[in-house]
Amino acid sequence: MNPETKRTSELDELLIDAEADDEVVQASHPLVSRPWLLLLSLILVALNLRPALSSVAPLLAEVSSSLGLSAAKAGLLTTLPVLCLGLFAPMAPILARRFGAERVVLGILLSLAAGIILRSSFGEVGLFAGSLIAGASIGIIGVLLPGIIKRDFARHAGAMTGVYTMALCLGAALAAGATVPLSHYFGDRWTIGLGFWILPALVAALFWLPQVGQKHGAHQVAYRVKGLLRDPLAWQVTLYMGLQSSLSYIVFGWLPSILIGRGLSATEAGLALSGSIIMQLFSSLAAPWLATRGKDQRLAIVVVMLFTLVGLFGCLYAPLDGLWGWAILLGLGQGGTFSLALTLIVLRSRDSHVAANLSSMAQGFGYTLASVGPFAVGLVHDWTGGWSAIGWIFAVIGVGAIIAGLGAGRALYVQVSSEKR
Repeated sequence: MNPETKRTSELDELLIDAEADDEVVQASHPLVSRPWLLLLSLILVALNLRPALSSVAPLLAEVSSSLGLSAAKAGLLTTLPVLCLGLFAPMAPILARRFGAERVVLGILLSLAAGIILRSSFGEVGLFAGSLIAGASIGIIGVLLPGIIKRDFARHAGAMTGVYTMALCLGAALAAGATVPLSHYFGDRWTIGLGFWILPALVAALFWLPQVGQKHGAHQVAYRVKGLLRDPLAWQVTLYMGLQSSLSYIVFGWLPSILIGRGLSATEAGLALSGSIIMQLFSSLAAPWLATRGKDQRLAIVVVMLFTLVGLFGCLYAPLDGLWGWAILLGLGQGGTFSLALTLIVLRSRDSHVAANLSSMAQGFGYTLASVGPFAVGLVHDWTGGWSAIGWIFAVIGVGAIIAGLGAGRALYVQVSSEKR
């Protein structure tokens, strides 16, 4: 296989299976009787992986005022789900091996629905408890769903990568743009605006139910990857994943509040966030393809991070009459940073066993690190009473991501080995 063909093949495997270190799973042919139903149900599930995160931000000021939350507590509210993405991600393969991935996805969809209704119906305690449950649920499904896609659509993994990413972005954009109008429609009740997103979760669970009876073969042979935590390149990939994610979740959690503080209405701020997220659809598809045309990914990483930082600073400091230009630039940058983070996991791994473990490390440690950003924004806003100072947070995280990305973007492999258990 020539290098260009190999690179294309690697890029087609961006979706890392949580059970990919199982030899039988990779060799087996799944018995999917109705692939159209599986595709539809996968899209519906993916649509639910961001609304619980992006629906809170446009209503954060109203929620804080209603419940008497300080800016620090509001920061914790935006941080808690992101922290759970990292803390609970390692549970996904354990649960999948014990109960089967399909059953786990169904159960976790129901726990996501429970978290959404809990946070919108039971005051401050319910708000935080529900956010924790929702974040944990998304963290588990977020690891399992790409693996199911890769397993059942192995010959179309590249196309399904695009479909999966688009569904994530679409779900986030819909929630960011529609939550405030829904709240206003039902009498300015933020509880209904947040609670509405239980409906798509239940619809996804209903469509997913037929997948629970599907059989995909027994798991028999597994691999152990040694030395990953001692490998500098693996940590550079993880740091890049975590730092770019930190900026993303700052945007999810705080951008509407920043824009409201600058004079926009809650509806206008939510639409700006929604529009920015929609732009991620384009760069998330284009950036990995462009990044693999050169000898390595360092230039691409610098470009998308600069787009992200310029967009952030524009939204924070530039005149509001040019806001949509900055929001578009921000979306193009962040779509590229996220998709490149996924690309690096594959390109820095010699085989799928290493890639699966590197993915777990990057998501587990990375999302835990990412949670610091939204919390820091809340603290700084609480201390200063304004938004101007958080530009320093953007700068520190962005420069850190560029430094980590320059290391992770080199055309090297992590120096670890995989062996049968």
